[in-house]
Amino acid sequence: MLFTERVFIGIGTTGGRKPFFYAALDEEGRLLAADEAEQEEMLAFLLAQEQVVVAINAPQSPNRGLVRARMEAESLDKKVRGADLRLAEAELRARGIQVGKTPGRPELCPAWMRVGFGLYQKLDAAGFAPYPAGEASRVRLETHPHAVFCVLLGRRPLPRPTLLGKMQRQLALVNHGLGVRDPMDFFEEVTRHRLLKADLPFDWIYEAEMLDALAAALTAWQTVRQPADLLLVGDAEEGQIALPTATLRPNYGA
Repeated sequence: MLFTERVFIGIGTTGGRKPFFYAALDEEGRLLAADEAEQEEMLAFLLAQEQVVVAINAPQSPNRGLVRARMEAESLDKKVRGADLRLAEAELRARGIQVGKTPGRPELCPAWMRVGFGLYQKLDAAGFAPYPAGEASRVRLETHPHAVFCVLLGRRPLPRPTLLGKMQRQLALVNHGLGVRDPMDFFEEVTRHRLLKADLPFDWIYEAEMLDALAAALTAWQTVRQPADLLLVGDAEEGQIALPTATLRPNYGA
């Protein structure tokens, strides 16, 4: 599938049989495509685009020991605990955004992380430039869906698998300009008759994997739409997490 205009793609990794879920937006933030894909399908789709910004919901590499080195320098005890994570993750966790930790050894990383490592490597080999990339026509960056929704909402979102949690995330995307379904329309379709028949329009609400991919696509879109409101957290060599905000709040606790 080839889009003739610049496209903004968000990708989530699962580590399953079809390890990728993606969503693609046009320059107006309208949804162009969304689907699951195997590795070769995903790579072929990305390489077919002449102008593309790709945001990936996965770390680009294992941690490089930056947090451990900092903690050891600040402590008399050289056997510090809780240091096996990247600087970006430590900075977000300190603000109440509970992102996962990326171990320092690939073999200790879960399958979905290793899938992400491989995708970054293939994109780099294909000439994708890490953001910020000047006038490059193919750009890639890292983001994190939970952190994206935290900054969009100004607080931790409701639990991800629940109906209200999905509606909250979808409404946050709509409020930030994405041309996707408005979850408030769900309530207009809830009538006494439909409720009695258990015939509710749940297909109007996106599944969690779709919402995660859309959060990444929104972050990719932000690189062009409002680059001044895109924040890179962490160390560039170890992997920075891009978020659609100019600054972070001290705490995103509920």
